[in-house]
Amino acid sequence: MQTTLTDSAKEAADILNSGGVVAFPTETVYGLGAGIDNPEAIRQLFHAKGRPGDNPLIVHIYSLEQLADVADEINPSARVLIERFFPGPLTLVLKKNQLVPYSVTAGLETVGVRCPANLLAREFLSHCSSPVAAPSANLSGLPSATSWETVFEDLQGKINGVLRGKPSSIGLESTIVDCSGPMPILLRAGAITLEQLQAVLPEIALNIVTNEAAPPKSPGLKYPHYAPKASLILVHANDRITIGPHSAYIGISSPPEEFSLAKICPNLEEYGRELFSFFRHCDAEGINVIYCELPTNTGIGRAIRDRLIRASGSH
Repeated sequence: MQTTLTDSAKEAADILNSGGVVAFPTETVYGLGAGIDNPEAIRQLFHAKGRPGDNPLIVHIYSLEQLADVADEINPSARVLIERFFPGPLTLVLKKNQLVPYSVTAGLETVGVRCPANLLAREFLSHCSSPVAAPSANLSGLPSATSWETVFEDLQGKINGVLRGKPSSIGLESTIVDCSGPMPILLRAGAITLEQLQAVLPEIALNIVTNEAAPPKSPGLKYPHYAPKASLILVHANDRITIGPHSAYIGISSPPEEFSLAKICPNLEEYGRELFSFFRHCDAEGINVIYCELPTNTGIGRAIRDRLIRASGSH
């Protein structure tokens, strides 16, 4: 299969509308899209990523009018979050309607819906003939792709097209809130923080897993994610570190040792934006161990901690 690179949102949408699988930029990470009305394209998407079939996909829309094409019910909690945070890096889990196939929702009666803020993404989605199901545009288990070059590296010859855009401005996958039940629940932390959500919806609760055998309502909750080839060691600021050869470090505090490769971020936003690209850079440089500073469990630090813990396999 030849993978077409294009700068045209219309050309990329034409490829998708013809039954293709197309990667496209968003502010969070690059997405890998297939039309929800095309079962073969959805099957090809899962195959290209090596993604388990019981891991649901997020459906992307370009306008609030498209919600009716995806969701059967929008309760008051969801309406508050839509009014405040759409378009943006927020996914809402809603009760699906009959237009959304179970292959997209992993058999669930709910569907994750997002309207990205990235203008090129919305232009692309506006040319698509249906809402677009899209996980992150990388091979399953690897760090998410935050540039079109990384997408091409992972998926060249496996997908039909890549819409080239700028690197992702956030670098972490969207915040996910389940609004399908009586109480809104934060399923996955992201750039829209728990504190921001609680400012407009005080009753929102944190997800507590009581049945690990139950199917996950959103991506990022069940399978290993985000991991580089290198081993990860999570550290706190001022921890004493004894490093070996071919070691790297990323964090916002200066490390006490000299590393082969180090990324000192001026703030947590930069830490989140650079995390996955740094993981991939370390792999390209043959780094064996990456020491990652574990931020506090507040604000965007909660999202970074989640990705680090999952990538290290210590959850």
